[in-house]
Amino acid sequence: MGIFFFWMDSFQIRFFVSVVISVLIAITSVKRKSVDFSAVFVGIPVFIAHMIAGYRFAILVLVFFFTSSKVTRVGEEKKRSIEADFKKGGQRNWKQVLANSGIATVLAITIASITGGEDRCLDATNSKLITGLIGGIVGHYACSNGDTWSSELGILSNSHPRLITTFKKVKKGTNGGVTISGLAAAVAAGCAIGLAFVGVGFVTTNCEARVARRQMLMIPLATFSGLFGSLIDSFLGATLQYSGYCSMHKKVVGKSGPMVVKISGREILDNNGVNVVSILLTTILTGVLCTYIF
Repeated sequence: MGIFFFWMDSFQIRFFVSVVISVLIAITSVKRKSVDFSAVFVGIPVFIAHMIAGYRFAILVLVFFFTSSKVTRVGEEKKRSIEADFKKGGQRNWKQVLANSGIATVLAITIASITGGEDRCLDATNSKLITGLIGGIVGHYACSNGDTWSSELGILSNSHPRLITTFKKVKKGTNGGVTISGLAAAVAAGCAIGLAFVGVGFVTTNCEARVARRQMLMIPLATFSGLFGSLIDSFLGATLQYSGYCSMHKKVVGKSGPMVVKISGREILDNNGVNVVSILLTTILTGVLCTYIF
């Protein structure tokens, strides 16, 4: 095996390692019902693209996937009684995987084509473009992680959520409903992404002294992005995503019907659409902020 890797360059090694890791994760995840088979065919190329772009980006994918899968399994029995579309293990499909990683994958491919897969420091003086693209990916996963943690843990709160647009109490499972514990979870989720990015960066990048310490600023920025993304997601959910109470199933549903009383929102976006828009806005904002901060 050592001789095999000796004859491979850095790009080939990362490609080989990413294929092995993603296949192993896919097999385990399908068995645990974290994803279905359709998600595997999207998830593997996504992880390979991130690994080729840089180790830090691959780590962000892993942190998001494993932590979001973990929080999804917390309190499953309680969620079963609340969520109309409950699935054991969260079992995500290809649409959900693409919604939560598609934009970052495009950015990762763009970075890889510019840097050749070399991990670069956040340094707008050297390159605003690369700094903005890197920041965009971090913001992307801070938002994805923040929204997932907030939704999966916030719904378990003992207090009733309040609709973000009116602050009125609503039923659990209502799109756009927020709780203090849910917002706190979004903050923690964003911070986890920032810590992972900076921690791996210390090993994989060789920053000049003038910018090395400033890399730490990505931790509070990612924390902010996690909260911001969750709030944007909630606002879009309250306004552009339908929520109604079904008197037959005794649960909040996402589509209107003869036995459904409207709570909030309009049938413009589904959950995946809301995720894409909130991620896009957070990605852009974080990327732009990075060009000024770093």
